[in-house]
Amino acid sequence: MTDGVLRTRPEGVLSSRYRLATLGMCALIGIAAFESLAVTTIMPLISAELDGERLYSLSFAAPLATGLVGMVVAGNWADRSGPRVVVIASMLLFAVGLLVVGTAPDMLVFLLGRLVQGLGSGAVIVGLYVMVARLFPPGLHPSIFAGFAAAWVVPALVGPLIAGFIAETLGWHWVFIGAVVLAVPAFVMILPSLRRVPPPARAEGADVVPWSPRRILWAAGAALGVLALNLVNEFEPVLAVAVVVAAVAALAIALRPLLPPGTLRARPGLPTLVLLRGLAGAAFLASEVYIPYLLHDRYGFSASASGTALTLGALGWALASWAQGRLGDRVPQRTGIRVGLALVLAGLVVAVVTPLLDLAPGLLIATWTLAGFGMGFMYPRFSVLTLALSTPTDRGFNSSALTISDSAGSAVALAVAGGVFGLLGGSPGAAAFAACFAVGALVALLALVLSGRAVPRPS
Repeated sequence: MTDGVLRTRPEGVLSSRYRLATLGMCALIGIAAFESLAVTTIMPLISAELDGERLYSLSFAAPLATGLVGMVVAGNWADRSGPRVVVIASMLLFAVGLLVVGTAPDMLVFLLGRLVQGLGSGAVIVGLYVMVARLFPPGLHPSIFAGFAAAWVVPALVGPLIAGFIAETLGWHWVFIGAVVLAVPAFVMILPSLRRVPPPARAEGADVVPWSPRRILWAAGAALGVLALNLVNEFEPVLAVAVVVAAVAALAIALRPLLPPGTLRARPGLPTLVLLRGLAGAAFLASEVYIPYLLHDRYGFSASASGTALTLGALGWALASWAQGRLGDRVPQRTGIRVGLALVLAGLVVAVVTPLLDLAPGLLIATWTLAGFGMGFMYPRFSVLTLALSTPTDRGFNSSALTISDSAGSAVALAVAGGVFGLLGGSPGAAAFAACFAVGALVALLALVLSGRAVPRPS
């Protein structure tokens, strides 16, 4: 009580009003993190059991490709009706995909499940982003997005170890089935909050946002382009070149209407911000999926031990996200993004030289922690800035564009890395692994060069 005025403490993301929503959404992110870290950890075992080495990169690119379609549909649907039905439908698809993967008897069924899983996971991310925008006040957005990123911490601590142990004892199938079981209570937690999310605000007499079948078809075209790129090793050399040219052209054409105008030309502001999200994710993910492969095949690590690099990288990510949330605006957004990209680039340079010079794998594991820290320090900034630069009528579009760029960039980088990996003879060759990491390093360098166009220099 001051001067007769009762001072109430501002509500936070863990106040009674938002607690269930915050915990439920962060739990869903955590389960997605567990699944992502798990599949990266145990994919060398799955690849060996299902004879899928030639389709290694496609195993990761497949859900990214269908995720493009899920994101566009979810963004359009959320702008029309709000995030409630989007989150429910996408979670069902995600669970079905995991069950198909978890019961797959061969590589074809495994890839089919990954396609369905990606459709659901791509859509649920957009739904959760729009849910944040419509449920939480803008002042809480940095905290909730930092919470999303920090939700990786528990899976980072135990995910790779548990996934490796389960795969080596009970079998890798149970890793995916277990993720479905964990997702049920998390989904139940957010249902009460979903019921009170307000519908999209519209001016009196305004029409409902229409469906955009053209954008959905463009997304499907982009997904096909991504899948074609990741199948290039299945074609004869001459035909492979033609497939690459056609797929890249189709992908560029299909992505243009799905992203803010000028994104592919790195136009200053929101377009470059969206592009940077894709480049940063591409540099990190396309390299990360080959780290357990390198440790397992070239250095003789077990599935559990090879996940150590993923564990430390994710811990670095979570620690940086926590620090970013605590620092708030004290570190300018431009500086935070540039510092993050520089750390990712440093980690990738060490990853390149480790197999070439036959360095101790501990050096790679240590520097990958720094790369993870860099990702955590900049990733929440993309979400905060995108919402700040959006209006109530285009939050769904811009949120989906951000995740589309992320998925498309990662899928293309995976295709390039996979093609180079196969061309240089694959595992356990030092040159093949080094070339994969070099692809990521070049992408990170490009992002660092363009970073000044995303956020203007403070005056």
